[in-house]
Amino acid sequence: MMLDWNEYQKQLVATIGDIARTSPDIARGYRTLSDAGSKTGKLDAKTRELIALAVAVTLRCDGCITVHTDAAAKHGATKEEVIETLGVAIAVNAGAALVYSARTVDAFATKSTTTDAGH
Repeated sequence: MMLDWNEYQKQLVATIGDIARTSPDIARGYRTLSDAGSKTGKLDAKTRELIALAVAVTLRCDGCITVHTDAAAKHGATKEEVIETLGVAIAVNAGAALVYSARTVDAFATKSTTTDAGH
C-alpha cells in the first residue's frame, strides 16, 4: 500500500477541524460550495463522487482522493466504475497536455520569429 489512506483521512479531518475552529467562515464557505451541487438533484451522489475523483486526480490532491474514494464507495461505486472514471481523468490530462503543447509550439514560433527578425 502506498499510503495508509484511512489514517491519512483521520489526520486530514483533524487538521481541517482545527482550521474550522480557528476560522469557522472558511469551513462554512467550503461546505456551502460543496453542498451546492447536490441541491439541484440532476446528478446522483455516486456520479458526483466519481467526477470528484477525476478532478482530484487532475489536481493531484491526496486529501480529495481519500475523501472522495470513501464517499464513492459508500454511494455504491464499483472498482470498475472508479477505474473507468480514472481513464477519463487520464485522457483529459493527456488532452490538456496536447493542447498546451500546441500553445507551446505557437509561443516558440512567435519567439523564434521575433529572434530571427532581430538578427
